[in-house]
Amino acid sequence: MSTEEEAPRSLRRVATAASLFLKRNPPVGARPGALAIAAGAAKPRIHVIAYDAERYFESDVDDVAEVRRISSAHAVAWIDVQGLGDEKVLQQIGDLFALHPLALADVVNVPQRPKTESYEGQHLFICGMLRLDDKGDLHTEQVSAFIGKGHLLTFQEKHGDLFDPVRHRLRENVGLLRSSGADHLAYSIIDTIVDGYYPLLEVFGDQLDELEDQVVRRPKPDLLVRVHEVKRMLLLVRRSIWPLREALSSLIREPVPMVTDSARLYLRDTYDHCAQLVEMVESYRELVSELTNTYMSVMSNRTNDVMRVLTVVTTIFIPLTFVVGVYGMNFDYMPELRWRHGYFIVIGAMAALGLGLMLYFRLRGWLGDPDAPDEER
Repeated sequence: MSTEEEAPRSLRRVATAASLFLKRNPPVGARPGALAIAAGAAKPRIHVIAYDAERYFESDVDDVAEVRRISSAHAVAWIDVQGLGDEKVLQQIGDLFALHPLALADVVNVPQRPKTESYEGQHLFICGMLRLDDKGDLHTEQVSAFIGKGHLLTFQEKHGDLFDPVRHRLRENVGLLRSSGADHLAYSIIDTIVDGYYPLLEVFGDQLDELEDQVVRRPKPDLLVRVHEVKRMLLLVRRSIWPLREALSSLIREPVPMVTDSARLYLRDTYDHCAQLVEMVESYRELVSELTNTYMSVMSNRTNDVMRVLTVVTTIFIPLTFVVGVYGMNFDYMPELRWRHGYFIVIGAMAALGLGLMLYFRLRGWLGDPDAPDEER
């Protein structure tokens, strides 16, 4: 299999993921807060984790009313809704937690630009989650989190996510998460989403290293197409990370009652990670631009090499063509035409002239540096 065929499928998947930024809107003239359920959207699956320092409860819930009973019996409850394909269930959850209609519309009418907004009794944080599965395919979706007093309500477009490490820490009571509030749980969720960008950017880095080597050693026309695809992918990732950093900055600066000062300290660390990701994306974009310039320079040098060889060949054959033209004239009195060995003399002179010109060009370096290694010629 060629190197081009071995390109990570995840990168090709990003190239077709422009829909991540194509927002689904309700019909024109619809009331504010109307929900636009996408065709084929996954049915909601409600997973509840409720806990305190001593107790832990985890289960899938089919009845929305059951969520309130579980939440009220524990200090902190994480209600995770995976799938946005049932408007009735989403409205029931919205009524249960008194979600503002516009906030619920932001959750359902995806994708939204990463942002943070305050509502009465809770705070909304929206961001994009990009993750690679075991096969290397990229999955993109919006994650919306409502931080309230004693609860964290999250909405995801699809089933499956990056949050298994957080669930494991809660089950095994690792660290201080079980003894902290919902704001620390929200921090863990946001930090996991931000850290999920690192494997993706590592794939980009490996791909760019491979492209850089091929551009210098084996430039082909399809490489320019692949470089352009990577550039477009990085633009999509940048459009997700940049507003995420702004949303984190707002969450840290604004006086949000549901977020304690201790949680803000951890969120600052997440903000630093996000800033680092932004710098990585920008450096990769600069490298892509340099790869394009390098490719054009290499192809230009190869064209110049071809033209140089053609020019040398033409220069060698010009005097030979002159000799042939002279003796091809139809004059009656040309003494050389009667010579016994005239043909061999002319052929030898032409060969000597051609070899002499080649030797001259070689010494001048027009056919390559005679002292350079074979790899540099």
